[in-house]
Amino acid sequence: MATINDNYLKLKAGYLFPEIARRVNAFAEANPQAEIIKLGIGDVTEPLPEACCQAMIKAVEEMSDRSTFKGYGPEQGYAWLREKIAASDFQGRGCEIDGSEIFVSDGAKCDTGNILDIFGKNNTIAVTDPVYPVYVDTNVMAGHTGEVNNGGEYEGLVYIPITEENNFTAEIPSKKVDLIYLCFPNNPTGAVASKEYLKAWVDYAKANDSIIFFDAAYEAYIRDPELPHSIYEIEGAKDCAIEFRSFSKNAGFTGTRCAYTVVPKTLKATASDGTEVELHKLWNRRQSTKFNGVSYIVQRGAEAVYSEAGQAQVKKLIDFYLENAKIIREKLTAAGLSVYGGVHSPYIWLKTPQGLSSWDFFDKLLQTVNVVGTPGSGFGAAGEGYFRISAFNSRENVEEATKRITEKFKV
Repeated sequence: MATINDNYLKLKAGYLFPEIARRVNAFAEANPQAEIIKLGIGDVTEPLPEACCQAMIKAVEEMSDRSTFKGYGPEQGYAWLREKIAASDFQGRGCEIDGSEIFVSDGAKCDTGNILDIFGKNNTIAVTDPVYPVYVDTNVMAGHTGEVNNGGEYEGLVYIPITEENNFTAEIPSKKVDLIYLCFPNNPTGAVASKEYLKAWVDYAKANDSIIFFDAAYEAYIRDPELPHSIYEIEGAKDCAIEFRSFSKNAGFTGTRCAYTVVPKTLKATASDGTEVELHKLWNRRQSTKFNGVSYIVQRGAEAVYSEAGQAQVKKLIDFYLENAKIIREKLTAAGLSVYGGVHSPYIWLKTPQGLSSWDFFDKLLQTVNVVGTPGSGFGAAGEGYFRISAFNSRENVEEATKRITEKFKV
């Protein structure tokens, strides 16, 4: 009989969001009359920018003509998109990132897991707690973590708590770690990072020959001009950091699928024989072998994000979700609840009221006011007693949901 990858058996009962869906579906089946409002998963609700739609329509028409038809594209992404990304997202902010250092993909979620393919099994890996579950689960699947303890933590990972006491920003480890996951604006807490804070991490990484995996999926929500959008705004970061970005949360590509990862050519790690190897070459080899690239049509849609019309339409989308976040934050705060995030982020991090656990609050919220959020404990042990609410929904639903919550849980 064929054998399996036993590491999958080490995963906790279920990935967070499918478990939420299971509970919501069970409740909906038992209560078909309930008008459920979902503010849990970070999926967008508003239509794609018109500029992106028009670009994709034109691309579809090109695919119907032999003279403009496109078959396999470059696994790294078309040069015209990579160059626009480099110019707009990095060079325009003073970052020396070249288009050849950008790899277009079908999702930042995929890339944060797939990047492990090019790293060895003996690295010491640090994650924040709470943390986006994909970072942990993909390391479990790859066999990097060991067993899980009774507290839900894996013995092979270094957990760095992010709490109210440290303003939801991870403290620099006192010991050496090899791979570090950082996410800003943070999912799930909504916290942001200053240049000074990121410089401390870059300095640590360079001093310890560490690599930072920097997830900047929500950078477009930053409105303070003093806050960095990219870790490459920090001097020296090209020598110690890989950055992940997505078109999902700025241009609404959650169902369209397009993202990119930046692997600088100056970034190196060590082989088992002690030689230094360029990670750019390894990632290029991995993508060329395991990935056939994002479709031409979708890449044309992503390119349109950088047009004048696209930029205006994307800003309007982000402003809409930020206003949703403001409504949630202000109304819950006025009701006496302890609320964090929701300023430069689409996520509100709420301390659960009445001493309820994260999952108890989830169930009570669902059953009493028919609103869905995300239990903080699903993001890690330090998330217990907290709850994430997403601003990704219609204005009508956001206002109705906050009305229901505040009426039921007003302090």
